Amino acid sequence: MNAKNISLKGASFLLLSSACLFGACSSNTQKSTTENSSEVIEETPQYSTWMADSEIKRNPEGWTLDFNEKPKWEYTHGLMMTAMEAVYDSTGDQKYLDYILHFADFMVEEGGAVKTYKKEDYNIDRVNGGRFLIGLYEETGEEKYKLAAEDLRDQMRHHPRTSEGGFWHKKRYPHQMWLDGLYMGSTFLARYAAEMNEAALFDDVANQIFLMDHYGYSEETGLYHHAWDESKSQKWADPATGLSTNYWGRSIGWFSMAVVDVLDFMPADHPQRGMVVEVAKKLAAGIVKYQDQSGVWYQVMDQGTREGNYLEASGSSMFAYFLLKSVRKGYIDAKYEKNAIAAYEGLLREFVREDSDGGISLTNICAVAGLGGDPYRDGSYEYYISEPIRDNDPKGVGPFILASLEYESIN
Repeated sequence: MNAKNISLKGASFLLLSSACLFGACSSNTQKSTTENSSEVIEETPQYSTWMADSEIKRNPEGWTLDFNEKPKWEYTHGLMMTAMEAVYDSTGDQKYLDYILHFADFMVEEGGAVKTYKKEDYNIDRVNGGRFLIGLYEETGEEKYKLAAEDLRDQMRHHPRTSEGGFWHKKRYPHQMWLDGLYMGSTFLARYAAEMNEAALFDDVANQIFLMDHYGYSEETGLYHHAWDESKSQKWADPATGLSTNYWGRSIGWFSMAVVDVLDFMPADHPQRGMVVEVAKKLAAGIVKYQDQSGVWYQVMDQGTREGNYLEASGSSMFAYFLLKSVRKGYIDAKYEKNAIAAYEGLLREFVREDSDGGISLTNICAVAGLGGDPYRDGSYEYYISEPIRDNDPKGVGPFILASLEYESIN
């Protein structure tokens, strides 16, 4: 039974009933009782642990996440381990820490070398995994996790940049800043700065956000362009501005998560913290402008009625997380809480499916999208809607878990 085929009012009860039939009720639900009775009067699934447990069952070996057939150090693994770390922090359940450790111990050698990682590629995606490694070092004191994180940090000391200090997305994508790269690089660097005592690094982190806001923001639409080419030489780049044309939901989702997560670590008295908060406000205003009546968002955000466009789960999960967390932290106006709640409840209606094994899946996730490369990706509307769609892609599952934790904290 697909959750999108039932009303939200009945969704929690019906999803819970199925979970209990398969024995999942005990770990993934909350129960409340009357004051003088043990009678259960309300039961609500905890989708954060339900989805995390489902993902562990689907991928008992963490390296197989993202449909990998052989081990590879990817940003998707970093995202999922960050989500699992958040579940562990919330529940204290050792199994989530064990899952992270099992993956890390497979990928990180005793001397700190990370399997398949090549610093000389200068690929900003590869440093995202350093974020959870810092957490593991703090949790366990194992030196190899610190050494691995320091190696990733060292990449960013030498990473190629634009003339104003913006990190190129990859060495093979010269002069280009992508919204995606802000999540991949800046969230790791902000945590490293805070927890490895490199306070001066916050200036660099803030500059990445400033540059992406300065060059990528559209006053007309209130949205951010997927990428900016300083050289203005790419076929996807506007020859006058260097900007890509379309507003891809997940790219803006990456940026929104980057902004709200960087603020977790940036000191309250940092001179650029106010700028970062202002960017969060701009993001919120733009995001809700294009929120569908279902509560979620389209793949190409501003063209919801155009043929071929579709409601997409990863960007929608990222926006739900961003809005819920930003309201909770006070970065954006409390009026956005209704949009945040509608977004999360829309995820349950539109994208969450119950499976026959008692787990749940997240559907309608864009598998991948980018710019340039070979074959060349031109950033057109037709390109963004043509990429494969699949279930349980970690780029959707990770943000869904994080959004669930935020939602559950207010319910």
